[in-house]
Amino acid sequence: MNAMSPAIPLGTPCPAPNLVQDVLQITDLVHTYGNGVRALAGVTLSIPHGMYGLLGPNGAGKSTLMRILATLQQPTSGRVIFDGIDVLAEPMRLRSTLGYLPQDFGVYRRVSAEDLLDHIAVLKGIGPTQARREEVRALLQQTNLYEARNRAVSSFSGGMRQRFGIAQALLGNPHLIIVDEPTAGLDPAERIRFHDLLSEIGEKAVVILSTHILEDVAELCKHMAIIVAGRVVVEGSPTSLVAKLSGRLWRKSVDRNEITELRRRCNVISTRYLDGGTVAFVLSDERPGADFEPAGGDLHDVYFATVAVDHKAAA
Repeated sequence: MNAMSPAIPLGTPCPAPNLVQDVLQITDLVHTYGNGVRALAGVTLSIPHGMYGLLGPNGAGKSTLMRILATLQQPTSGRVIFDGIDVLAEPMRLRSTLGYLPQDFGVYRRVSAEDLLDHIAVLKGIGPTQARREEVRALLQQTNLYEARNRAVSSFSGGMRQRFGIAQALLGNPHLIIVDEPTAGLDPAERIRFHDLLSEIGEKAVVILSTHILEDVAELCKHMAIIVAGRVVVEGSPTSLVAKLSGRLWRKSVDRNEITELRRRCNVISTRYLDGGTVAFVLSDERPGADFEPAGGDLHDVYFATVAVDHKAAA
């Protein structure tokens, strides 16, 4: 959340959510902006305990969905229930058990990490003083920022700022945590550290991870959905979705001037550069030609196949 003006006051933690059944139920969620743009067109999802990945192209509606779940925006229609809480009717009840890390958040200049985290904790209604300060120090330890606690957050590297963002999201022991593009711009080592932290958090809460980085979802999430044009077009586990491509994905090395003709004849879902050359990947129930070979497939192929099929259906 924006540290300049925290909008989510966290108070006394709610009881832990049911860890067996789906904890977050989203039913027929629709949102149309004042200019007529429909961002969500009937989103329905059942999200269980643990890490849940949301994928989709720019403009798919992911950010609108995140803001609605974070109680920062009211939808046009639909229903959201989290562990028995009617989120749209009783947003303050959800806020007492919610943590939110948006893609961008501001910080006060020249304020130390410990003081700023304590300030946010005060705004979230966490107390008494001694317990609050102990929680702040514990979160700085958990996010590996304790040694830098006296440094201004504005001087932190991108990875350190993201870890501080997670620390503020964890204030109050939330049971629903929403993170938006948390590893964007991080170097590989920092990204691995962040993965370790998110995995630890996912053992104790419902964590919704909205991202463009498919590796994050493949490595962290047991369940996922792909949203295109405000609709859920695919959902399941990354492993099961990749398995559905078995025997249907083909590859062929091509010259760049062949790609246009190949797209005309085949369902080309993506082209990639491998070993200095261009490789086209085609989705087909049968071998598209003698010069094609089977491709194993991964979450990238699931994503591109889903988006390609949906765009063709809309055309």
